[in-house]
Amino acid sequence: MSRGEVQTALALAAVFFMRMMGLFMVLPVLALYVEHLEAATPLLIGCALGIYGLTQASLQIAFGKWSDRIGRRPVITVGLAIFAFGGLVAAASDHIYAVILGRALQGAGAISGATLALAADLTRPAQRTKTMAIIGMSIGAAFTISFLVGPLLDAWFGLRGVFIGGAVLGLGALALLWLVVPVPDAAALPVEAPRGDGRDTTRELWHLQTGVFFLHMILAASFVSIPVLLAGELGIAKDQHFEIYIPVLALSVLFIWPLLRSSREQMDRRLFAGAIVCLGIGEALLWTLPAELYAIGIALTIFFTGFNYLEALLPSWISRAAPSAQKGSALGAYATGQFLGTFIGGLAGGALAGYAGSRGVFAAAALLCAGWLFYSLRQTALRAADAPA
Repeated sequence: MSRGEVQTALALAAVFFMRMMGLFMVLPVLALYVEHLEAATPLLIGCALGIYGLTQASLQIAFGKWSDRIGRRPVITVGLAIFAFGGLVAAASDHIYAVILGRALQGAGAISGATLALAADLTRPAQRTKTMAIIGMSIGAAFTISFLVGPLLDAWFGLRGVFIGGAVLGLGALALLWLVVPVPDAAALPVEAPRGDGRDTTRELWHLQTGVFFLHMILAASFVSIPVLLAGELGIAKDQHFEIYIPVLALSVLFIWPLLRSSREQMDRRLFAGAIVCLGIGEALLWTLPAELYAIGIALTIFFTGFNYLEALLPSWISRAAPSAQKGSALGAYATGQFLGTFIGGLAGGALAGYAGSRGVFAAAALLCAGWLFYSLRQTALRAADAPA
């Protein structure tokens, strides 16, 4: 990668990091407020966890198309401003409906697709997988650090402090966008040769968009129950949950880092199925293992190994498969699947937790992983059958 491409990758990774951390910091603490927020129920807590996914899903394609027409930077600016405002709204009240409204506004800043498209604009096709992997890893890092910072902010300032912290991160990302991220030169944008026929491209994009939908549905549903498992069954205080999350997430990144550095398309496709298997095994273990620290730690490590691998690689696959002139739209559709999965997962996880308890959510997630694996293997077989002899 050239020096400019490295700067671009790191700057946009930092924008993603700050925005996603503002969203993720709520995950490890919100479910613990079911008895403290006015009118809260497990279902409404799940809605608050996932509602930002619905507004993201509703607006990602529109923001992506808008960025194709007027440019990436103005669209990303508007999205970050809305995101920061949503954090302030959520912080302004102790009523569950105010939290839901604030999370919905956070999601209305639907700029994931536009930001990924900007990364594609500023890098050569041959270097794009590395760029997207760096951005994907920044999301994983945001996830990891949010599980340290979120509980600490909650312990010091309460839930209101967590949301204000998210708003501050959104404004910091906005400053970074204007001060550090380069402006793309339209005349110098990389030109790519088309990949395969239209049917192959459509099938590949649909496969990846469906995959990220499943991935984030499983994640959101799981985090309706994981904090409750740690606090209720293991007896770990909420401000100490990071002592579990940090080693678990660090180990998962350690396991996948060599695979990301040696990324090759055919190997990635085999590892894609393996990562889904890791997710399913992790969920099955969370469902069945006794409430013992090391057992739950092993289950979470297996789960996050699969999650972090898929989170890092899926955006690069989308950018490779999408036509050059439609990357904003394609990555917007990808982000739509991502955040729609978050909304449905949070809502379904909350409903299941109220009906079948926390362990029941893990059982349902394990079954969902099995269905996703079957679908993914079938799509791979279809592509192989359609390939020229």
